[in-house]
Amino acid sequence: MCDSVEQPADLQLVRASYDRVADNYVAMNVGDLVPAPWLRAALGAFAEDVRALGPVLDVGCGPGTVTAHLAGLGLDVSGVDLSPRMIAHARRLHPALRFAIASATDLHLAEASLGGVLGWWSLFNLPRTVLPDVLASFARALVPGGQLLVGTHVGDGDIERTEVYGMPVTWTTHLWQPQQLAGLLSQAGLQPVAELRLPPTPAAPSAPALPAQVVLAARRPS
Repeated sequence: MCDSVEQPADLQLVRASYDRVADNYVAMNVGDLVPAPWLRAALGAFAEDVRALGPVLDVGCGPGTVTAHLAGLGLDVSGVDLSPRMIAHARRLHPALRFAIASATDLHLAEASLGGVLGWWSLFNLPRTVLPDVLASFARALVPGGQLLVGTHVGDGDIERTEVYGMPVTWTTHLWQPQQLAGLLSQAGLQPVAELRLPPTPAAPSAPALPAQVVLAARRPS
């Protein structure tokens, strides 16, 4: 089995925060892919590449929106999330799929057991000292040719969040430049496949403004 990695000091605060926002997150339909054709395209390419390679794990799946989308693309996919409330929503909304409560830092993934791993805007709370080990654990869990697809916020430094989706939270959004994140994927032993950059998104009545974003795909060498 792949070893677990360092547990973030703020893990319980982050878990409680996501539990607190989960109901509003679902009510606001956050993460809806209908108005996001470029993100759907990235997920579609990922699904096409890994469909025949084995099961896929959606890490930080929230209420299961993207997990269900990938299942609709023919993947054998399951989801995990730190927040019990998010997982309760995922199980209610997508009863045919498999979901479990787990931290990205404590998954105990078996070596070469997955065709794909997804970190879809779900890893930005991990401290900078922790993320490299998490990515390395994902890389070890991939079969040769398997892919890791990561989406995250672009920028320099960190943002301390105190309110999100109309609820009080305590978490840090760690921003990454695409080349920094690509470097971490390379250090984990993965080869680049594709990169998609998205511009900042202005605030809307139901959602906060977002910085620029990036989607990176990388594969374990065959």
